[in-house]
Amino acid sequence: MLSMVIVIIILALSFDFINGFHDTATSVATSISTRALAPKTAIIMAAVLNTAGALTSSKVAQTVSQGIFKDEMIKGFGGDKGIMFVIMASLASAIVWNLLTWYFGIPSSSSHALFGGMIGSSVAYLGTMDVLQGKGILYKVIIPLFTSPVIGFFLGFLVMKFLYFALRRLTPHIVNTVFSKLQIVSAAFMAFAHGGNDAQKSMGIITIALIAADMNGGSTDVNIFVIFGCALAMGLGTSIGGWKIIKTMGVNMIKLSPINGFAAQTGAAVVIETMTRLGAPVSTTHIISTSIMGVGAAKRLKAVRWTLAKSIVGAWVLTIPITAVLGAVVILVLKLAFGI
Repeated sequence: MLSMVIVIIILALSFDFINGFHDTATSVATSISTRALAPKTAIIMAAVLNTAGALTSSKVAQTVSQGIFKDEMIKGFGGDKGIMFVIMASLASAIVWNLLTWYFGIPSSSSHALFGGMIGSSVAYLGTMDVLQGKGILYKVIIPLFTSPVIGFFLGFLVMKFLYFALRRLTPHIVNTVFSKLQIVSAAFMAFAHGGNDAQKSMGIITIALIAADMNGGSTDVNIFVIFGCALAMGLGTSIGGWKIIKTMGVNMIKLSPINGFAAQTGAAVVIETMTRLGAPVSTTHIISTSIMGVGAAKRLKAVRWTLAKSIVGAWVLTIPITAVLGAVVILVLKLAFGI
């Protein structure tokens, strides 16, 4: 069991690290594209604040560790080792999907990838949908994951419309000068919010493994060392920077000015931070992407490159089904290899 826990911790921290450089664009793409921050400065700031944000809460981690599948059913079939194999398959499928989408520069959801892997691997392990916690998945995962991007779009739209109205008498030069500074603040807020929600998914996964191995002191709370480890892994990953996805979000989707970047980051960060405090795991990538779309639509609909937006949304829709299949394949391979 100890060796399995070690493997899961390595996989979970690797997922967190990859999540960091995959989702760097979440917090810094708009700041880099508007030249409010130099790339290296933006990424260092994001790394530090991602780490800081990850240390502020564990509510999302508790949702992940308790709300996806019925661990008692898996234990009844394969014991605690069954839980371990399901977690390994979940992480492996999410890591593969993250690397593929990063390679092609597609801003996809690490959260969707992880949950898809958990759903597919647990169902394939027992061969029944009954293993899933239907209400937990619906209310704690599916609804927040799909409604938060819509809220992000409208909040970005409304913030941008308000700024256009409030600042209509100022010259473009003054607006750009002021918001090139304010965008640094909004980027910092966005990085902090991203770390607070995304790092907790790995915390939850590791907590499941520790509980299954009876190594969490009889508690369901997230261990402080798990919190620090996941925070550090995400911060280190963020420090590398996901340049392909930064280009897709910050340059290719719409042409951004500092005020646009400020509105998009502020709207997205408010949504993410609210969801984190409610313990809801959401896709920070989806939220900032739709917030950018909302900001562009506030200017004019044609300002958004909807063809690119359509392809991004297509990747979002496919993430859970594909990672569910990947998770199922991995767990079946593990069952054959280890006779579980």
